[in-house]
Amino acid sequence: MINLETTYMGLPLKNPVIVSSSGLTNSVRKIKIIEEKGAGAVVLKSLFEEQITNEARHLISKDPTNVGYPEAEDYIQNYIKGNSVSNYLTLIKEAKEAVSIPIIASINCVSSSDWTHFAKEIEKAGADAIELNAFIVPNDRNMSSTEYEELYYDIFNAVKKEVNIPISMKLGMYFTNLFSVANRLNADGADSVVLFNRFYEPDIDIEDLKITSAEVLSNASDIRRSLRWVGMLSDKIKGLDISASTGIHSGEAAIKQLLAGAKTIQICSTVYEHGFDQVTKILEEISAWMTRKEFKSIDEFRGKLSYGNIPDSALYERAQFMKYFSNNEKDVMI
Repeated sequence: MINLETTYMGLPLKNPVIVSSSGLTNSVRKIKIIEEKGAGAVVLKSLFEEQITNEARHLISKDPTNVGYPEAEDYIQNYIKGNSVSNYLTLIKEAKEAVSIPIIASINCVSSSDWTHFAKEIEKAGADAIELNAFIVPNDRNMSSTEYEELYYDIFNAVKKEVNIPISMKLGMYFTNLFSVANRLNADGADSVVLFNRFYEPDIDIEDLKITSAEVLSNASDIRRSLRWVGMLSDKIKGLDISASTGIHSGEAAIKQLLAGAKTIQICSTVYEHGFDQVTKILEEISAWMTRKEFKSIDEFRGKLSYGNIPDSALYERAQFMKYFSNNEKDVMI
C-alpha cells in the first residue's frame, strides 16, 4: 500500500502536492475542486501589501482623525473594512469550513511596514499557515547586498511577532549567498522556504517600441532553477522545510524534487495548461513510480539524492559548461 502522507511546517498533509498561490486558488469553488482532485494543501491567491496599505490610506483620507491613532490594533480595524482585505479574510474562513486540507494564506510584500499587523487577522480567520512572497528589486547602487537581505529578515520577523501559526518565505534566486539567507531565516524561526517565486518579467516589443510582459507561465525546463538549491539546502540546513516551486509540470518533475530533498512541491502553470485533473495525474505518476521502485512511503526516498547523499556532491556545485561541451561536441551546420 503506497503512503503519500507527509508533513509540511508541522502540518499533516495527505501528500506533498500543493497548488500554489494563483488565480487557481482565489475561490472556495476552485479550492473544493482542488481538494477533490487530491491536492495535499492550497496556498491562497496572494493579497498584496499595497492592497492593505492603500485601503488604510483611503480610509485615513476619508477621516483624517484616523492618523492620530497610536495603536496598531486601531489601524487593523480600519484595514479589514476594505473590500479586498475583508474578502480575503472571508475566503480563508469559508475555505476552512468547506475543505479539510490545510489552507495557507499568502501575502506578496516588499516591506515590513504597518501592514504586518494584519497577519494576526489572517490567523484569527483560521489560516493554517502564512506564506510571505517577497521580492525586492535591488535597484539602489548605494545599498549593499547585506542591506537588501536585512529587508527580508525584517519582513519575516515583523510577521513572526504577530502570529503563532507557521510561516514560510517564498524567495527569489537572486541572492549573493542563498545559503546565508536561508540559514538566517531558519535561525529566526522560519518554518519553510519556497524555492523559487516567479514574478512579472519585462519584455520589449520591437515593433510598437514599448515594454510588455514576458511569458507568465513556467515551462518544464524551469525545474532546473530550483533543483540544485533544493538538493543543497535540504541537506545543509536542518530543521527548515523546503518547498519546491517553478517548472514542476509532471509526476517525474515532482519525484526529482522529492529525491533532492523537497518536503513538498508546488504546482501552478501545469494546472493552468491542463486543468485541475493534472493534480490527480501527478499523484498517480508518483504512486506508479513508487510502486515500480518498491517504495512504500515518501520518507523512504525523500532526499535520497540530496547533496550529502550522493558520492560526488560536486555534481550539485558544478556551474560551468566546459565539462559538458568537452564530452558532447557537435558540428555546427554551416
